[in-house]
Amino acid sequence: MNYAEESLRLHAQWQGKIEVISRVSVKNKEDLSLAYTPGVAQPCLEIQKDYSRSFDLTRRHNMVAVITDGTAVLGLGDIGPEAGMPVMEGKCALFKAFGDVDAFPICIRSKDVDEIVRTVYLISGSFGGINLEDIAAPRCFEIERRLKELCDIPVFHDDQHGTAVVVGAALINALRVVKKDIEKAKVVINGAGSAGIAIGKHLMNLGVKHLKMVDRFGILCEGEQMNPVQEAMARITNPEKFSGKLADAMKGADVFIGVSAPHIVSKEMIRSMASGAIVFPMANPVPEIEPDEALEAGAAVVGTGRSDHPNQINNVMCFPGLFRGALDVRATDINEEMKQAASHALADLVAPEELTAQYILPLAFDERIGPAVSKAVAQAARDSGVARL
Repeated sequence: MNYAEESLRLHAQWQGKIEVISRVSVKNKEDLSLAYTPGVAQPCLEIQKDYSRSFDLTRRHNMVAVITDGTAVLGLGDIGPEAGMPVMEGKCALFKAFGDVDAFPICIRSKDVDEIVRTVYLISGSFGGINLEDIAAPRCFEIERRLKELCDIPVFHDDQHGTAVVVGAALINALRVVKKDIEKAKVVINGAGSAGIAIGKHLMNLGVKHLKMVDRFGILCEGEQMNPVQEAMARITNPEKFSGKLADAMKGADVFIGVSAPHIVSKEMIRSMASGAIVFPMANPVPEIEPDEALEAGAAVVGTGRSDHPNQINNVMCFPGLFRGALDVRATDINEEMKQAASHALADLVAPEELTAQYILPLAFDERIGPAVSKAVAQAARDSGVARL
């Protein structure tokens, strides 16, 4: 199938992937008087007296805003907010299909951090959560940080943290396959943008002690010219202050994770890694190295972002269940404890007797994923003190 042509045809036919459907019947005078005036005044007055009733008396408790400025859409780059709308609608459809979460796309015509933060904060009272999407680095870090400070509902940049959660789950199980300890594993992440930085932080929270991050200019090392977020990562990674390029970083490494560019890893680089190497080339649609080439060069476990190879590392395994759990307990935040719980819950869906080099993650359509992740996330929210229910 030519996916580009067929998708374009279907988008013209669909004219949008989501719609608003009423949850109430309005067929007579009594229906109208209860759903709207005069009866609707009473719930309004209850919310005026107690803000928290806005979650009980409206759909807010199950509503997530999917927000973009259109500056980092898929692999297309800065194509503008309106051009990003098909992706945002698709994200909303996935929220509903995989987590029964109502989501609404909001595309903002601004690249100004202050304007975006102010806009999202001002509409946040209509939602139970905020999902930031396809916003370019490094502005995405600042936007998320400031919104988390301002809003009393969860704010989550899926390109960062959804990716990190699923990579974390994949690594937990891949290390089980090759029988290596996460605290001893030497990990290299190529790509120090939003996803790479988030993956690095999350893996360190999961127990990784030996991490090198690489960007176009080489290995992140204190003293190099980097943006502030990369500088912060340089201070907590690469303790040996090792310098060099990607090929240098990969020598003797146990794990390679790529969120960068196509075909920049060679077979020689894979051969230079430690035995039992784990390789996650996730550049999409063309990975850093083709999976068959990585396996031919000696990799023990390979996972990609693609659905046509084993071990697909796909955000859809994370964000619907994660938001479902956060909304169920009316969480004020999605914190590190909740993200770690999501990784472990996802990893644990692959039973020890099922675990192989070709099966380290459940398939994206496994119906156990949403409930397992949401349950673990909800409990972590309670345990960490951010749950209101």
